[in-house]
Parts: sequence; C-alpha cells; structure tokens
Amino acid sequence: MAVLSPTQPTHRRGAAGPRPPRRVGFSQRLGRWDVKVSPYLYISPFFLLFALTGLFPLGYTAFVSVHEWNLLGGQGEFTGLENYAAVLAQPLFWKSLVNTFSIFVFSSIPQVLLAITIAALLDQNLRAATFWRMGVLIPYVVAPVAVSMIFGRLFADDYGLINELLGFVGIDPIGWHTDRIASHVAIASMVNFRWTGYNALIFLAAMQAVPRELYEASVIDGAGRARQFFSITVPQIRATIIFVVITSTIGGLQIFDEVRMYDPKGLGGPDQDWMTTVVYLYDVAWGNQKNLGRASAVALLLFLLIIVIGMINFLITQRIATSGPKGAKTSRRRSRRVLAETVTTQTSGSTAPASGAAASGPPLPPTFPPTTSITDREDRR
Repeated sequence: MAVLSPTQPTHRRGAAGPRPPRRVGFSQRLGRWDVKVSPYLYISPFFLLFALTGLFPLGYTAFVSVHEWNLLGGQGEFTGLENYAAVLAQPLFWKSLVNTFSIFVFSSIPQVLLAITIAALLDQNLRAATFWRMGVLIPYVVAPVAVSMIFGRLFADDYGLINELLGFVGIDPIGWHTDRIASHVAIASMVNFRWTGYNALIFLAAMQAVPRELYEASVIDGAGRARQFFSITVPQIRATIIFVVITSTIGGLQIFDEVRMYDPKGLGGPDQDWMTTVVYLYDVAWGNQKNLGRASAVALLLFLLIIVIGMINFLITQRIATSGPKGAKTSRRRSRRVLAETVTTQTSGSTAPASGAAASGPPLPPTFPPTTSITDREDRR
C-alpha cells in the first residue's frame, strides 16, 4: 500500500528556516474588528446628532448668506459677499453690537462674582442646606417671558416699584426705558436674576469635590476663611471658572427674550437703545426687510464674534488663574548633578564604617529641607 507524504515537511521546534504563517480564523478577525470599531460605534450617535442639528444648520446658513433669499420669493441669484457688505454698512448693526457688549458686561461679570460667592456660602455647614441649594435654582425654572414681563413692570418709568423705592431715599426717578445705560442695567438685572443661581450650583458642585484635608491642614496652619477661599478653593476650581466664563460669554452675546419682552414693541425701544444683535437679526429676517440672506450673514458674523470673544475670555481667565509668584527655576543639568552628589555621599557614608575609626557609630540619617504649609505653597505658586 502506497503512503502519501506531504510535499513540505512539518516545521519542528528548533529547526532552521522560517516558520509558516499561522492562518487567522474568521472569529479572530471578527474579534479584532470588534475591538477596533466598537468604540467608534458607541460614540457615533452623538456625532450623528451633532452633524444633523449643528453642522448642517451652520452649513445651510452659510449657503443662504451668499444668495439673494427673501422670505416670500425664496432662493434667488448668487450674490457672494454682498449680503455681508450690506450688513456691515448699516449703522443699526453696529449700534446693536455696542448694545450687546454693554449688556454683556453688565450681566456676565456681576453674575460670575455673585455665583461664586453664593456657592462659597452654600458650601458651609448650614441648617436645611438642601432647601437653600434648591432655592437658588427657582429663578432658573421661571420662564424667561414671565421674568421679562415682571421686570418690565418693576422698571417702569412712571409707576415702577424701583423708582418708588428710589424716591423714598431722595433719588430722582430714572428713565429705565428712555436712558440707554439705564435700560442696559435693567435688562442685565433680568439675566443675573435668572442665571446666577444656576452658575452657583455649578460652582458648588466643584467646591464639594475639593479634598477636605486641604482645609483641615490650612486650619492647623492658622489660615482664615478668606485665605482658604483664595489659596485653596479658587485654584482647585480653576477649570470650572473657565467653563462658567465661556458659557456666560456665549449666553450673554445671544440675549433675545429679555430684550424682546422689555417693551411692547420688542425692537429695542423707539431709538433702538437696547436692541441686541439677535433682535436685529430677527428684525432683518421677519421684520420689514424679510431678507433671509442678510439675516444669515448676521448670524455667521455673530457666530465668528462669539468664537473670538470666547477664546479671548478663555486665555484671559486661564492666565489669571495660573498667575502668581513663581519660585526660582533650576536647570535639569544642575538637578542631575545634585542628585549624583547626594547618591555618592550616601554611598560613601554607608561604606565608611569598614575603614576602622569611622565605624564607631551608626550612619547619620539623610537630612531633608524643612516642610512648608499648604498656604505657603499656594503663595509660591
């Protein structure tokens, strides 16, 4: 009976020559694909929704902004950058930008300062702490339209409660609807009333994540409440401060409800003294002009402006948060040399007892620099 031998001999362990490649099965390939592709599939719903609700409207707005597009006639001819030039040539657009910046300054800066102060107070050991923490969130739950209508009556020129209270202390009534700066302050007070508690809870969540051992050690060092706040709390919640500043910037440059409901017409007053850029966009698109092309150009200009202001705020906040006195810098070469000298000294000290006279006592322990307190380290930082 004939015996068939294989054309290629089987590879033996230790034998010379290349090992034949191992064939990978389909299940192993599927397992590798699962490891590589699964993470992207898990996060794909977010990117799909973001592309549908974020990128597509942004791209379509850019497409509309370079066409002559009316509300009734629809898409017209391609105009290029004519809509942007027409918007930049209108004085009302620049006036709305100035109003937006003014209201933003009056609202965002006091809002962040009040929010971090309220959060610091709520972080203390208070009775009924949950009641107070939920209480600061009530203004955020109230509808913006209701807040605007209530504050519009409070800041009325003739019969408003604010002017009545000012009259009791001998101050003349203020034209909250006739004076430009006064109207900005009134609108900013609405924004602060609604968003201060919300930001305070964000700061409170960050403060509760700070290790309590730092405060206990600072109390032992003799630091007071104010010193603990500026030396421990503020540096530890640095990232949260940057987040709140950026979100306040984005929201402050998109104010619409408060301005729209501040007076009956909702277009920034008779002289557009408190018309913001978003209200101007609304007037261009749905007002007398009904020009969606120019309104899209205003939207893109506001989008670019928000990005620029947000980056500036991010850089300034990060620079302020990381600023402080710094210690003397030591080069890497010097650090290595000092480390080598220390190792040599310790080695020679451990071998010295074998020489005879120096072996009369145990080796001395290594010396370390004096320790510093937590508040001193924060000052040096």
